[in-house]
Amino acid sequence: MSSIPGHAVSERKLCANLEVARANFSLSVQLDLPARGVIALFGRSGCGKTTCLRGIAGLERATRGRVALGDQVWQDDARGVFVPVHKRALGYVFQEASLFPHLSVRGNLEYAYSRVPRGQRTVTWDAAVELLGVAPLIDRRPHRLSGGERQRVAIARALLASPAILLLDEPLAALDTTSKAAILPYLERLHDELAIPVLYVSHSIEEVARLADHIVMLEAGRVVAEGPLVVVLNRLDLPTAFADDTGAVIEATVAEHDERYALTRLSFEGGTLWVGRVDRSLGARTRARVLARDVSLTLEAPRATSILNVIPARVQEVRDDGPDKVNVRLLLDNTATTLLARVTRRSADVLHLAPGARVFAQVKSVALVA
Repeated sequence: MSSIPGHAVSERKLCANLEVARANFSLSVQLDLPARGVIALFGRSGCGKTTCLRGIAGLERATRGRVALGDQVWQDDARGVFVPVHKRALGYVFQEASLFPHLSVRGNLEYAYSRVPRGQRTVTWDAAVELLGVAPLIDRRPHRLSGGERQRVAIARALLASPAILLLDEPLAALDTTSKAAILPYLERLHDELAIPVLYVSHSIEEVARLADHIVMLEAGRVVAEGPLVVVLNRLDLPTAFADDTGAVIEATVAEHDERYALTRLSFEGGTLWVGRVDRSLGARTRARVLARDVSLTLEAPRATSILNVIPARVQEVRDDGPDKVNVRLLLDNTATTLLARVTRRSADVLHLAPGARVFAQVKSVALVA
């Protein structure tokens, strides 16, 4: 399927300067975001993600602000401009799918589709239905849908409004593990096939690592980091670096299937990784996540080891992580590819880990996330 087109403007970058003042919370952000791809607003609960998203949508008016998508200015307090939410070219999907209970799936989709004049439609009926896989659900009522199915219908309905940007507010938060697993492949298609930006709110690092191209990390209402996902998640000076699930994200391709041992070899700039057999064709692009706790370090190449993945690297940075551990950022030889490792302080001292030191990274486990 070819990309679902966006609006006619070629560079619809989202620029948002928002300030929100409340009795017990304040938000102050300045965003200049890409014109395409999935952009994650990420951070702990209460950090301001949803407030920021609602401010961009116009659902919550900022104390002071300016919001523009390309040449469309939706808010500019300096000039007295405020475009109400129903006049903004956006689609918004909430945590709980807000479908009309008295309408079938078809009726819910037709409601959005019919509100866009024929000549202004940028998303076709067939494209939205196919992208979210809702054709088998078309005659059901919302109460006969699972949570994941309702969210897929809600996203399809939002797309049929021909938005210039799609806003998703923790769309998986209310789903159980099975429903999340069922909907994630559909969400993955958004960054491959949509020619509009998708602003995705989440506090789940697993979701972000799997879906996002760009990340904005928020803490206490402020932006603490912003940039390409693989760059930001590999930093050691951010809150995620001190969480148990911190890890590096690697863009790779499927290079080989070893049917005898049910393994797949992934190739990337700087080396290869063996993982459990994956059902993807040779040359397919994928994304792997290596948790820092699953990487051990040695100064010499092991001669005999049960660990399949041993990669030469150089220490780039070492940072304390509490009284007994350190986090280590590694650069794979002659590349910009990064790995993270978490080792005990004793091990760091024994190995004399410092910037520039040559080591071998032993990767004990690799998770395919996209």
